Amino acid sequence: MSFHHLCFYSAFSLSTLGLAFHRAHLVSALLCLESMMLSMYISLSIWPVENHTTPLTIIPMLMLTFSACEAGTGLATLVASTRTHGSDHLHNLNLLQC
Repeated sequence: MSFHHLCFYSAFSLSTLGLAFHRAHLVSALLCLESMMLSMYISLSIWPVENHTTPLTIIPMLMLTFSACEAGTGLATLVASTRTHGSDHLHNLNLLQC
């Protein structure tokens, strides 16, 4: 395993651990999701270059598109929850009260 692979795997793993253990604010959860998507985008961008395959170069662009949609949806959810509940704490969001 090369040093680049180790960096991408560790970035994805640390983002997953951050999402699992630091769930106090919605902003921190969104940042962890964005760092996961960023590490996946970088690894998918480098993978066709390492394997010398050109048909797979569209996949990182699709990943970037879905990441932008996910970020927009997350920010809209953040704004909506802040307006209705007054803060972005995840313990204030309860689906049973809706």
